[in-house]
Amino acid sequence: MTSLFTPFKLRDITFKNRIAVSPMSQYRAIDGHANHWHLVHLGRFAMGGAGLVYAEATAVERDGRRTHGDLGLWDDDQVASLAPIADFIDREGAIPGIQLGHAGRKASERRPWHGETPVDEEDVAKRGEDPWPAIAPSPIPYADGWPLPEEMSEDDIHRVIKSFGDAARRAREAGFKIIEIYAAHGFLVHQFLSPISNKRSDDWGGSTENRMRFALEVAQSVRANWPDPYPLAFRLSATDWLDDGIEVGDTVETARALKEEGVDMIDCSSGGIGGKQRPHRMVIEQGFQTRFANHLREEAEIATMAVGFLWDADVCEEILASGQADMIALARELLDDPNWPLHAAARLGTDENHALWPIEAGWWLMKRERLLKKLGIR
Repeated sequence: MTSLFTPFKLRDITFKNRIAVSPMSQYRAIDGHANHWHLVHLGRFAMGGAGLVYAEATAVERDGRRTHGDLGLWDDDQVASLAPIADFIDREGAIPGIQLGHAGRKASERRPWHGETPVDEEDVAKRGEDPWPAIAPSPIPYADGWPLPEEMSEDDIHRVIKSFGDAARRAREAGFKIIEIYAAHGFLVHQFLSPISNKRSDDWGGSTENRMRFALEVAQSVRANWPDPYPLAFRLSATDWLDDGIEVGDTVETARALKEEGVDMIDCSSGGIGGKQRPHRMVIEQGFQTRFANHLREEAEIATMAVGFLWDADVCEEILASGQADMIALARELLDDPNWPLHAAARLGTDENHALWPIEAGWWLMKRERLLKKLGIR
């Protein structure tokens, strides 16, 4: 059995393999509600053989959306649209997961294909979509040309923390079995963690301990509303790639503290705090963030997920076989090939005669393969 297709257990949840579908925002929700697009988009990954299928970044507050098209779990009414999706993923043998987040100072943004800039008058005129105010740990814009966010008060902070817990309860009611907190890529939890975006002088800023307080209290709030047998993960930016920003040593400390609060796995990404330009320290190549997963796994003694520029089954297998991570996550490669896990199984010699495929497809593919071989075509 290959490492990639060895089952993996967190708490009482067992993933049939180590392949996760990374959260991929689709910007197709209507007022936070999922629809048929999300069912088909996520369902095809479950049919394609992934062990874990994450729904996209899902806002815990209406004003915590990144765009008008973001999914949401800020209202009990939103549970019903997500429940069939979680149920379908589960029935197809994958574990349904959901990523909960709050955009903070990155809120009120256009969809990427509309420009990845703040919502403005053009959006109001063309799409009937108004901007809304953003909040953040400190009144520092995300990038040049972005509005000044309002500095969060103590009441704001405690309200948002509670909103994460309330959204976790709704995720449970919808049938999801793992939650990932979006604490990376410049969104609100990351904004508290990074000294670049958090300039507070109270108990929520300054020292590393104070800056991680928001993340820890979010973990506590979620855990209080999430079944003990179900795992909780955090996606962290292991480094900001910027001078005076988060370094890997800081993230090890954060991961250790999160583990004490009941967090079971760290999804190891990086960057995203300092505007839209790629930092000069960031060199992108296949699996360039895997070293962070390896480092946190060893130093924080916590399960990790490797993510970022992964597409080669042999490379993914080596990452797992060498103990650099416990799971791997793919995103855009799966958009190109939703059956990547099944094709990887065949490449690595784990699947014969299309046995891992849903029988409705595998039986026909096996029959075709036999005929082609008999005819000597291939």
